[in-house]
Amino acid sequence: MRRIKRELKSGGEIAGIEFGDPIKPYAAVWLHATGFNAMTYQSLLAPLGLRARVAALDMRGHGRSTLPAKPRSLASWNRFRDDVIEWLDKEAPQGVVLGGHSMGGCVALLVAGKRPDLVKGLVLVDPVILSRKVYFWNHVFPPVSMLIARNSMAKQARKRKPVFKSFRDALDSYSGRGAFSSWREPFLADYLLDGLDRVDQQSADNPEQTWRLLCEPKFEAATFAAQRNRPWRAMRKVKKKRIPIAILRPNSHSVISGKVRAKLIQMHPNLMMKQIRGTSHFLPMEAPYEVRDQFSAFIARLVEGFTVEEDGPVVRSLYARRRRVG
Repeated sequence: MRRIKRELKSGGEIAGIEFGDPIKPYAAVWLHATGFNAMTYQSLLAPLGLRARVAALDMRGHGRSTLPAKPRSLASWNRFRDDVIEWLDKEAPQGVVLGGHSMGGCVALLVAGKRPDLVKGLVLVDPVILSRKVYFWNHVFPPVSMLIARNSMAKQARKRKPVFKSFRDALDSYSGRGAFSSWREPFLADYLLDGLDRVDQQSADNPEQTWRLLCEPKFEAATFAAQRNRPWRAMRKVKKKRIPIAILRPNSHSVISGKVRAKLIQMHPNLMMKQIRGTSHFLPMEAPYEVRDQFSAFIARLVEGFTVEEDGPVVRSLYARRRRVG
């Protein structure tokens, strides 16, 4: 794993991690969920580095990125979309397989809707795609945003404890509790590696320490509430440009309602909608192999040029060597 940084025109740097041969062009890029960071998913993505160059980015206000993050100015996820587009323009103008979880999945879709030339395929894991009515009223009657700002996720984010006595204190506070109770190892520890920063000025071995969340609770809450997005418009562009798209949906607590699921399939008949048994909204942390396999399959077909038949041997074994038939 290597850490990466790139200065953007809005001021500050967008940070991230990457795997694979640095000489090769990027094959795929991953975007995280609200409140998380690129490092959270490193164990899921690392094996893909054995076959391709893959990156994951810390979006504005998250992880190690230093881009300005002002809660009051965040009305939609278009700012995240434009940051990703600027990064792709500079680092992967040839286009990549773009994937993401929750907010990251929606942002990936928004990127494809605005700049389809930068996206070869989409792997979205329980992306935040709400009903058309929610977005309609957010645009024609902005006060609706105030109601969304009071939703349960935003409320919980505002109440999050921002400061801890040590890294271990934070790890113990989250382990086995709430949304983290179903996470496999090492996702929680990886999340905290870039989710916390020591902010005291004491010596490294001083027991009196202060660790603070890098994604401020106010900004996390504002991100949950910033729903003046246009994912349905982006989906129409994805369909028009024939960008392959796969959506992995949990069978419990999905943000994609049954009605939205039906409308997505009706709107885009070629979309692959796969439901993963025994998972919740935190599907990547509960069934990482499912996400990795889908990402691997899209890299094989859309970047490396394998046919569906040739791709078979590498779906599970990422150690398999490339081989073409004939």
